[in-house]
Amino acid sequence: MIAKLKGLLDSVGTDWLIVDVSGVGYLVFASSRTLSNLPALNEPVQLRIETHVREDHIHLFGFGDDDELDMFRLLQSVQGVGAKVALAILGIMSPAEIQAAISAGDKTSVARANGVGPKLAQRIVNELREKVAAISLSVAGGDGVSTPSTSSMAGPFADAVSALVNLGYRPLDAQGAAARAQSQAGEDAGFQDIVRLALKELGK
Repeated sequence: MIAKLKGLLDSVGTDWLIVDVSGVGYLVFASSRTLSNLPALNEPVQLRIETHVREDHIHLFGFGDDDELDMFRLLQSVQGVGAKVALAILGIMSPAEIQAAISAGDKTSVARANGVGPKLAQRIVNELREKVAAISLSVAGGDGVSTPSTSSMAGPFADAVSALVNLGYRPLDAQGAAARAQSQAGEDAGFQDIVRLALKELGK
């Protein structure tokens, strides 16, 4: 699995770029925000990568920082939010802005993204409000992520995130994996079920 690419920026499209790594061109899909922050053509570029492997394709999704990658993963824990929709949301708001909108119940801001209707925006806000409240993202353009405040969470989800962090996983990685695990297992999932499924997610 590809987790990072470092090379020269070969070309850029409306929702993609090609990174030349020692003569090999990698097609990477990215949000408009990431694309707008790229260097000039033939200049060095480095991206965090999420690799999606399907029966008929392998897609690479690129991000300028860990916050954007982690928010991309967290958004997809909501039913109906795929990679394309997650990128669309990240294209109009930074991870910190998305967190703020969800925490405030601002479905209107989320619905501004292409492919996000009112019902889906409401689902995103409802399902992620408690989860994003536990995350402290770095300011846009900054670096570093603080540990989630488990006092703002409760129950098996909070315990699972805490356990994953204690095992050495990054807070936002733990948060995203636990969110996807809870989505799979259901809202009534217990601590052990969430941790088991989250570890599978983190091991992919």
